[in-house]
Parts: sequence; structure tokens; C-alpha cells
Amino acid sequence: MATTIYTPRLQKKYKDEVVPALMKKFGYTTVMQCPRLLKICLNQGVKGSVSDKKMIDDAVNEMTLISGQKAVATRSSKDISNFKLRKDMPIGCRVTLRGVNMFEFIDRFISVTLPRVRDFKGINDKSFDGRGNYTMGVTEQIIFPEINIDKVTKISGMDITFVTSAKTNEEAYELLKELGMPFKNIIKKVD
Repeated sequence: MATTIYTPRLQKKYKDEVVPALMKKFGYTTVMQCPRLLKICLNQGVKGSVSDKKMIDDAVNEMTLISGQKAVATRSSKDISNFKLRKDMPIGCRVTLRGVNMFEFIDRFISVTLPRVRDFKGINDKSFDGRGNYTMGVTEQIIFPEINIDKVTKISGMDITFVTSAKTNEEAYELLKELGMPFKNIIKKVD
């Protein structure tokens, strides 16, 4: 009795469609030269968490729902008296996705979450860091379908970083574009 191993849809698309397209465009001689998605990091700072500790718990629970993986609270590294902040106080939360969870998250993000953004015109293609990583901000966590709007106490945003093995911005851009990221200059205007 053979068991089949689950492969996310986007991971299969990467192997079957994205790698050949990148090899053709950049002239790679082997599959191992092709850039790939290494991890996705979600990070959220919680404003007002110094005075209300419950806000951190809510943020961690929401981030866990969104990512499908347990989020952890981030802690301050030093004292800042102007913000009434002490060392090791929880001030946000983060989660790093790899493997199956990463491909599942990016698939849901592209096909379900981004279309729910009001007046969506595509994501900015200028947020690459020069080393093949792309970071974007989300202003409201309620765009994720996993979040129940009725139970949200405070609307907050988060940063999402796509870390790739690409050496240049152009390689990373082509990788994310082939995976289906809706960059602004790709979306055609319909009159």
C-alpha cells in the first residue's frame, strides 16, 4: 500500500513551470542555479502593548490563524524610558514559514487574500532590497479570510518578507512574478 506525499499546488507549479521559464530567461545551465523561495517572514509590531498585555496574546492568536503555524511574541532588546519600555517586554509577534506551510501561505495570499483588498491595483515592484528579498506591508489584518472581523478588537498591519535565493532584484522579481504575485506593471488596464 503506497502512500502519496502531499505537494502544495504552488510547489508543483514552481517545479513544472517556473524553473523552465527562469532557465530560459536567464540562461541557467542547471536547475540548481534557479532562484527559489527560501522562507516567508511575517512580523507585526503591536502599538500599545506596553500598557495592555492582552493585545500581544490577541496578535499572536491572529498571526497563528493567518499563517497556520504558531507565532511567537517578540521582546524588546533594551530599555527606552520615553516609551515606558523595559527590556524583555513583549512588543510584537512574528512567524517564519518554510516548506509546505510557506507554499500554502503564498498560494492563499495570492489567490484569496490580495483580491479582498479594497481598490487593489497590484503590489509595488519597488520594495526589493538589492539581495533578492521582497518586503511588503499589509495595513489591515482583516483582509485575511481566516480572521473573523467580529472578534477583532484592534485593526493593525504587518510586514511580510519573501526571502529568496536570488542574487539580484531582477531574478527575485521574475521568480515572484512567475509564482503569480500581482505586481502593478503586470496588471493590464481594462477600460
